[in-house]
Amino acid sequence: MFKPISLYIGLRYTRARRSNHFISFIALVSMIGLTLGVAVLITVLSVMNGFDRELKNRVLGMVPQATVSSSQILTDWPTLAKKIEKHEHVTGVAPFTQLQGMLTAQGRVAGIMVSGIEPKYEKNVSIIHNHMVEGNIDQLKKGEFGIVLGKQMTDALGLSLNDNVTLVLPEATPSPAGVVPRFKRFKIVGIFSIGAEVDSSLGYIALNDASTLLRLPDGAQGVRMKLDNIFLAPQVANEIVQELPHGFYASDWTYTHGNLFSAIQMEKAMVSLLLFLIVLVAAFNIVSSLVMVVTDKKADIAILRTLGASPSTITRIFMVQGTVIGVVGTLAGAVLGVISALGISNLIDWLNNLFGWHLFDAYFINYLPSYLRWQDVVLVVGVSLALSFVATIYPARRAAKIQPAEALRYE
Repeated sequence: MFKPISLYIGLRYTRARRSNHFISFIALVSMIGLTLGVAVLITVLSVMNGFDRELKNRVLGMVPQATVSSSQILTDWPTLAKKIEKHEHVTGVAPFTQLQGMLTAQGRVAGIMVSGIEPKYEKNVSIIHNHMVEGNIDQLKKGEFGIVLGKQMTDALGLSLNDNVTLVLPEATPSPAGVVPRFKRFKIVGIFSIGAEVDSSLGYIALNDASTLLRLPDGAQGVRMKLDNIFLAPQVANEIVQELPHGFYASDWTYTHGNLFSAIQMEKAMVSLLLFLIVLVAAFNIVSSLVMVVTDKKADIAILRTLGASPSTITRIFMVQGTVIGVVGTLAGAVLGVISALGISNLIDWLNNLFGWHLFDAYFINYLPSYLRWQDVVLVVGVSLALSFVATIYPARRAAKIQPAEALRYE
C-alpha cells in the first residue's frame, strides 16, 4: 500500500474526474486565478524595479547626486575637490558651472540647462562618456566653444554633429539699440543618448567657456560628487558643508528628483498590494472549491472513517488536494511571470515600432524597462503557497468532523 495513505488518496482525488463538473470548474478557476495573479504580480514588480533601476543608473548617473556650491566663483576649486574627495562615501568629484538658456537653430527654439564641465573630471561622476553616439566630450576645450547635446535635442532642432547652434542667455546686455539678450554660437562636438528625459534638457560646454559667458573669472560655481550610496546624499552633503568656511551650501538629488523616486516607490507598493489581492481572491476560491468537494465526498469520508481512518488522516487528505491546486497554480504563474518579465521590454518595443506608438514619451525614460529580481519571485511564490495552504485548513477540518452515521443515513 502506498504510504502515507492521506497523500495517496489526496492525489487521487485531485486527478479523478468528478461527477459534479461545476466543482471541477471551480477548482480550475482557482488554479487559473493563482497562475494569472502570480504571473502579473511578478511582471509588474519587475517593471517597477526597472523604473527604479533606470532612475538610479541613468538619470542619477547624469544629474548631480550631491553638490557643494558657493555664492562666489571658485577659482581654486581643485583644493576644494581634494578636500571633499577625502570623505569616506565620496567616490568621485568634478567642478561645474550651470546656466540656463535657449538653443536656436533653423528657426526652432528649445530650452536647455547647460553645464560647464572639465571632461577629465566629469568622467568620474557621470555616465555621459559611456553613452556618446557621436563625437566625444574630450572635444570640449577652452576657447573653442564646443557643445555636447542629447540626441533628442539635436533631433528636435534638426541638427547633427559639427553643426552650429546659438545659445541665448536670459541675462540682457545694454546696447545703443536697447536691452538685448546675450547670444553665443557653439559648434556641436558630441551627441549623447541616455534614453531618458535628460537627452532633451541637458547640454555640456567647457568649464572656462561657461565662465566667459557669465563674465566671471575662470573657475567653477561648485563641485559635484558621486557617492557609493545615493541615499546618503543629504547626510554627506551636509557633513561636508559643515566642515567648510561660511558661504558654501549643499544640494542633492532629492531636491531635483526625489519626488520622482518617491512616486515610483509608492506606485510599486500600491500596485503590489492591489495585485496581491488578486492572489488572495484566487486562494479563497480554493476554500469554496474544497468545501464543495467535501460535500460531494461525504459518503467516501464516512467509509474511510468506518475503515479506521482518523480525523487527522481525513484532514490531511483534503489539505493535500487543496495544496496541489495551489502548488500547480503558483508554479505555473511563476514560470509565466518570469518569461513575461524577461520579454516584456522587447515586446513593447516591437509593438511601438509596429504601430508607431509612443507610449512612454511622457515619462522620464522613453521605453519600458524590466528588471527581474529573483528575491521578488521567491517572495511572491512563498506568499502564494502560504495562502493556498491556509485556504485548505477550514475545508479539511470540516471534512474531519463528518460523522459516518450521519453521512451514510440516506445512502
